[in-house]
Amino acid sequence: MITKILLIILFIIILLLGLTLIKTLLVPKPRKHTEKEIPINTERAVEYGRSLSELIKIETISSKDDKSRDKFFTFHKELENQFPLIHEKCEKMVFNGSLLYKWPGNNKAEPIMLMSHHDVVEAPGKWTFPPFGGKIANGVLWGRGTVDTKSNLFCFLTAVEELLKNAFVPNGDIYLASTCTEEWSGEGGELIANYFKENNIKLEMILDEGGMIVDEPIKGVPGKFAMIGVMEKGMGNLKFIAKGLGGHASAPPKNSPIARLAAFINHVEKSDPFKAKFNSTVSEMYRRLLPNMKFPMKYIFSNLWIFEPILKKLMPSISSVGTAMLKTTCAFTTQKGSIGLNVLPQEAYVTANMRFIPHQGTEESIEIISNLAKKYNIETEIINKSYPCPVVNYNSKPFKLVEDTVKKNLSKCILFTLCNVWCHRL
Repeated sequence: MITKILLIILFIIILLLGLTLIKTLLVPKPRKHTEKEIPINTERAVEYGRSLSELIKIETISSKDDKSRDKFFTFHKELENQFPLIHEKCEKMVFNGSLLYKWPGNNKAEPIMLMSHHDVVEAPGKWTFPPFGGKIANGVLWGRGTVDTKSNLFCFLTAVEELLKNAFVPNGDIYLASTCTEEWSGEGGELIANYFKENNIKLEMILDEGGMIVDEPIKGVPGKFAMIGVMEKGMGNLKFIAKGLGGHASAPPKNSPIARLAAFINHVEKSDPFKAKFNSTVSEMYRRLLPNMKFPMKYIFSNLWIFEPILKKLMPSISSVGTAMLKTTCAFTTQKGSIGLNVLPQEAYVTANMRFIPHQGTEESIEIISNLAKKYNIETEIINKSYPCPVVNYNSKPFKLVEDTVKKNLSKCILFTLCNVWCHRL
């Protein structure tokens, strides 16, 4: 009887091994690059760099405490100088420092929108070159906003300006948006969204900042990859408050506010309460990476139906970004306790920045962390929250358009879907 059972087990193992190996062998080979790269016009590239440099030089740090938005209007003036045809031919709308241009089409297609933002975060610490110096050195432009995301804004405005010079008219209306409140999730995006809602305008495609072109998105997967985000997590900032009697540090009681907060934080760090899942977007991302993977990575990711449970357990020790694609995350950021070195606080708090995965969502994730905090007699205050964006259909016409554009113009790049673990709010 035991022999029979062992033979059955052996047969199942051999069968599974055979099926998984066949599935691995059926993975397509890496795509051959037969097309020629578009040649770079060095003269134009230098000109573009100098023009973008002027935008970088304008300091546009934003925060919810800003009393004036004059610096953003200074930035708008520079846009007028650099893109005169856009300001002549397109309708310009300003929403308290945020911008929306309408480039009229000939009504043969649905309208689309290209998005960016011209505010930037603060620039502390040491910089190789001043963050708002717009320095070009060795063919590289340095400064805050060169990546996030004055460069995006400059690129699509430049493209439109040059098309207008050639009297080009798009098939449908094209909207160009750029807010000045993105970095702190301010009202800019909402004001622009309200414009479309009030005017009953439905957009076929919205293209915002997302991924980039990278050489090795995952260690062990060589090649150039163009990352396009098709899923964006929600975001929230929470405050966890612990209260006590306070007193002098010479006679500390058990379970002080700080001790309870420390125990709570340690619990979250050690026993992550959120559920990991390889959703359709993440699975599709790995599917598109498969041809460039090496064995045994290719074997594992081509057989997620077997290895998913193991990967969910191992991912935190392999990659924090990979883990963030699978679940809601909670990162503790700021804290405050006593104002004196020898005084016990009556109240202490810690804040956390959370990113909500769609399969658990904003409300469920907050409920999970709040219930855990209650076990340590800690109150939860929601500072702000947003919800995960709807997952993009990567078989849709807009996605195919982006995919075909990448293949045509960047033939050496492989495009893959990306679960965006960062939150970019217009």
